[in-house]
Formats: sequence, structure tokens, C-alpha cells
Amino acid sequence: MIGNGDVVSVTLFESAAGGLFFPLEGGLRTGNFLTLPPQIVDEKGAITVPYAGPIRASGRTAQQIQDAIVDALKGRALEPQAVVTVLERRNALISVIGEVGGATRFAASVSGERVLDAIARAGGIKNPGQDTWVLLERHNKIAVAPFEAIVHEMENNIFVQPQDTIYVYKEPQTFLAFGAAGKQGQYPFDAWRLSLAEALAKAGGLLDERAEPGWVFLYRAERQQLVQELCPDCAVNEGPYVPVIYEIDLRDPSSMFLATHFPMRNKDVIYISNARTVESTKFLTYVRLLNSAIQDPLYTATLAYSLKNLVNGTATTGIVIGTPAVTPAPAP
Repeated sequence: MIGNGDVVSVTLFESAAGGLFFPLEGGLRTGNFLTLPPQIVDEKGAITVPYAGPIRASGRTAQQIQDAIVDALKGRALEPQAVVTVLERRNALISVIGEVGGATRFAASVSGERVLDAIARAGGIKNPGQDTWVLLERHNKIAVAPFEAIVHEMENNIFVQPQDTIYVYKEPQTFLAFGAAGKQGQYPFDAWRLSLAEALAKAGGLLDERAEPGWVFLYRAERQQLVQELCPDCAVNEGPYVPVIYEIDLRDPSSMFLATHFPMRNKDVIYISNARTVESTKFLTYVRLLNSAIQDPLYTATLAYSLKNLVNGTATTGIVIGTPAVTPAPAP
């Protein structure tokens, strides 16, 4: 479609001399055609053709403009024909900015170009594909996808349209691991796709002496529509996203296979719960430490000395918990 600001050229033809544009006494000529000076589609979306008046151009294709010119000249010119050529597109522009070889703005091609074609025009991406995201803004709506999702799934490589803006940016996908994991912290995907099993392996797996394989939880904000499909009877809060907790029992072999196909999402949180026996083990460990300390003569002497200073009021450190009810007599 041609839009306001585009530059077009119009060539008019007649079947023979003696018509509207080519009189009989015109002399030698190369043909019965006339090329008008280039015109800019004005703010009203129109161009001007002699004897046809203003012709609406904005929102039409070149073929539709040709048909409109011919209809306006019928009955005045001899079998008129028209050819409209787009010399410069100033309205149908596509912008590509961000982490690309060189930000650019170019005219939309009539043959059609896809998102990857537009990024290639801008010099390609600067960063690794698994850390790159592509944002497409069109008609005040925004869609975002990983770059490799556009490369590997061709249905995502859609055609760009005039006035589209493509923003390429770097944002490594990460997840968090807490609890009885081998290594707690934040981990990058280092890949476009990452399964739950791979994420658990990146976090060091489950600690044998602490973890409960049946209590592995994944925390994620899911879209409202998906939550309603998973649980039609669940009452969820208003808003586009709903907090959801997935529970995985790795003692079940089928869950292991499921974990290899369950995709991780950016900012997911994995929590591996402690086994029931861990708290008892902690308590027994404290008891053993206390028993060992009491049996140590040096520790016993130090404890007695500290208590004596506390009773005599000469202790310089520590926390006072209450006031003695009876003041001790002075030492002889």
C-alpha cells in the first residue's frame, strides 16, 4: 500500500494522436505517452493528474491508483492507460534497532520480508543467539520471542509490515535453585531451551544426605488461560499471570522422564526440600557438640570462670538476662 509522503511517478498513454494529451499537429514524437513529474502523496493522501483532478493514493496499491486514473479520464482521452511507479517509499518504513550490526530504517519490499531478513539488513545480531531476544512492535502492540525460537521454528519468522519496529536486545535466561541442591544460586540457561532435568543437573543435583527426592518444587508465573485449562475449578486472582507451584516426585521413574521434557522458563525458581530426618539429624548433631564441649576440661573451666564473674558482677561481655533477686555477700 502507498502512504502519505511516498513519491510516485505517473505515465499516461493514449491509443492514437488527436486525443486529450497528443494533438494531431504535435509533430514527431517517440510515442503517445506522457510521464508526469514525480509527486509526493500529500497530507490528504492524494496526487494530482491533469484533467482527472485529485486521485486518492494513500491506502491503495499502484494497480488500484492506475485503475482510478483510467476511470477519471474515460470519455476525455482516447483509450487511456496509466502506469504508476513508486520512486521512493517514505511511509512504508521498517526500523531495526538494538544489539545489531548497524541500526537501520528501510522501505518495505513489495515481495515481502520476514523478521530474520530485516535483522540481516541491519547487520545481524551481536550476541550469542541463546542470549538474544527480539521484540516486535506493530500497531501499538508488542510481541517478544527468543532469537533462536525464530530461527528453529519457522512459523515464528513472520512477515514484517510497514511501520514495524524490531528491537534486538540481550537478556540471558536464568533460573534460581534453593534448598537441598548441590549448589544454590542463580544459573544461566546457556542454551535456547533447557529442561527441568538439565536445570537440576546444573544446580548440582540433589544432596544425598539432605534432599527429599519426592519434594522438588518449581515456582512459576503462568498465564491466566493456561491455569484455567489445567484447573477449571480453581479460583485465581485477576491479572494476566497467576503464581503456580509444580511438584515433582523424582522417586517415581515416570517423573524422571517427565523432567527431561518439562521446559524451563526464564526466572523460574527450583526449591528442593529437606528430608524429614534432616531436622532430627541437626538436633542430634547439636547434642553431640554440646556433650563434647562439656567433657572438655578446658571448656568446663572457662565456663565456670565466666559464671563466677557473672555472679560477682565483673563480667565485661555477654548479655544480661534479668536481675538477681538476692545480692551476693562480699567475698572473704
